[in-house]
Amino acid sequence: LCKGDFICLTGPSGSGKSTLLHLLGTLEQIDEGDVWIDGVSVRSLSASEKAALRLSKLGFIFQSHNLVPVFSALENVSFVLELQGVPQRERVERSMALLEAVGLADLSRRRPHEMSGGQQQRVAIARALVTEPLVVFADEPTASLDSVTSAQVMELLQSLNESQHVAVLYATHDKAAMAYARSYLLIRDGVLTPSAECPV
Repeated sequence: LCKGDFICLTGPSGSGKSTLLHLLGTLEQIDEGDVWIDGVSVRSLSASEKAALRLSKLGFIFQSHNLVPVFSALENVSFVLELQGVPQRERVERSMALLEAVGLADLSRRRPHEMSGGQQQRVAIARALVTEPLVVFADEPTASLDSVTSAQVMELLQSLNESQHVAVLYATHDKAAMAYARSYLLIRDGVLTPSAECPV
């Protein structure tokens, strides 16, 4: 992955798309080989060093959103900055800027159960980007969303990728979502195949 990449990871169900994202994002232990992020060997890092790497350089958008139910949208975005030790005023300013970018500034005080699935996904996108990561990993970012909301989510990711130059690698079965990618990786039978055109 290079700065500004927008790559779709495709493949049959059970082919290992989510596992690959988790391995690349240091969420699962590597058994063989290695992953290098910004010149650092992941295999050589301790658990706490991997956590620090995720916090500072990686963003994650999960299929189930993984929002904290008792937190507002603003708190769900800003708590990551709190973990980084960012002062409160800056946390709020940066979090509100991202919520505005995803069209949710007016819903910043709402909790997840008060928002639609698409709105929750946009909060998750804001949370993934607020730390200004090098890479964002997205696992089925349009799953369980209607076609209109799915298009809005993908257009938002594409826009933020272009404006902030953050690399995005997303796994999906959604053919409409695949169309937004600039390049593709097909995983099948444990083999990754790169392609400039959608391989499925």
